[in-house]
Amino acid sequence: MVGRGWLTEGSPLTKGNLRMSLPTPTLHTARLRLRPLGDTDADDLFALQSNAFVLRYWDAPPWTERVRAERFITACSQMAEDGTGVRLAVDRVADGAFIGWCTLNRWNPDYRSASLGYCFGEFAWGHGYATEAARALLQWAFQTLDLNRVQAETDTRNVASARVLEKLGFVREGTLREDCVVNGEVSDSWVFGLIRREWRPSSEQAAGG
Repeated sequence: MVGRGWLTEGSPLTKGNLRMSLPTPTLHTARLRLRPLGDTDADDLFALQSNAFVLRYWDAPPWTERVRAERFITACSQMAEDGTGVRLAVDRVADGAFIGWCTLNRWNPDYRSASLGYCFGEFAWGHGYATEAARALLQWAFQTLDLNRVQAETDTRNVASARVLEKLGFVREGTLREDCVVNGEVSDSWVFGLIRREWRPSSEQAAGG
């Protein structure tokens, strides 16, 4: 899991006087399908976001009400419509299981920048799914949005997510000291950055669906 503040959405971004919406793609890799979140994902999404162990480094408490999932799905659609980013469900091709989600948020067309975040269920850890899904989303974003910079932040205790970002080519740029409170405990965040000229997509690139 990586990202700070992903359960709230920012204000719409504009370029000039035009409001810009974002397409929500469907992407495919050898093992995964990334697709728009829908109403049928509410139960799986609630199971993921209510898991205290999965969210132990998150900057918001686990959900306790299923209605949060429904609101989250609505917010995802609104986020794309407002032009602030996209959030995609991640399914495992082998059995169709929902294993998590991946997002590109805070898109700024003037600065050509955005932020990356993701969250995966505990049963999906250790298989390279986060790296595979994030790489597919980044490939789409660099090709479609003319991005120059992508940023990601993670709790300094979340070493696994830091390794994922490094595999993707992100560089650790600094530490935000005591910038979050997680489970009542003040925590630090690492800031990672990926610049377009440093992006090295794998030979197995994602294809638009």
